[in-house]
Amino acid sequence: MSTDATSEVTQLVLRERQSRDRGWYEEMADCFADRSVVRMSWFTGSGADFVRATRDMAGRHDLAVHRLGPPTVRLLGKRALVELPLIIEWRIDVGGVEADLASACRSQYRAQRDGTGTWRITRITSIYEKDTLTPALPNTRLDIDPQDLAAYRPSYRCLAWDLNRRGYEVGDDHLGDDRPDAVQAQYQDEMTWLHQSSTPAA
Repeated sequence: MSTDATSEVTQLVLRERQSRDRGWYEEMADCFADRSVVRMSWFTGSGADFVRATRDMAGRHDLAVHRLGPPTVRLLGKRALVELPLIIEWRIDVGGVEADLASACRSQYRAQRDGTGTWRITRITSIYEKDTLTPALPNTRLDIDPQDLAAYRPSYRCLAWDLNRRGYEVGDDHLGDDRPDAVQAQYQDEMTWLHQSSTPAA
């Protein structure tokens, strides 16, 4: 594995997240290949549309920040797979009470070196683990009916509840550790893609 290529791919993934959190949308857009796909709780579509939707989300003051763990990179020729552990953090209002929503997930990135020798992201897929919702201040209480959360899956229950009440559409079909068979199939698909170096990136 090339140390230089591993570093380039690592920085690509980290730059995409930093650019999103900081509102550097031109730099964020440059991280994506022309034919790219992003799939996460609130969005499914192309990389270019993801950047535009992120800008719109920020305009509604709905943008979160991401606390990142060390990425793992697998490199084969002009293709790379990256798994990036992260926590999505939101400061939200629940009935007039400040609350902190933290959603733990891991994002899987496909990256490919293009004709100019530049690494770009061709796919992002999120796998959700668990989330929490807690008061931001001591001695305050969140008044949430447990039945309002009961319909949501445990891997992204609080995240889906909050995004849906804001007007985003979050379904129950996303990858999560509460559905291990689907997660295992996702890993197998990613490894198959990595080793199919003769086929176009998807």
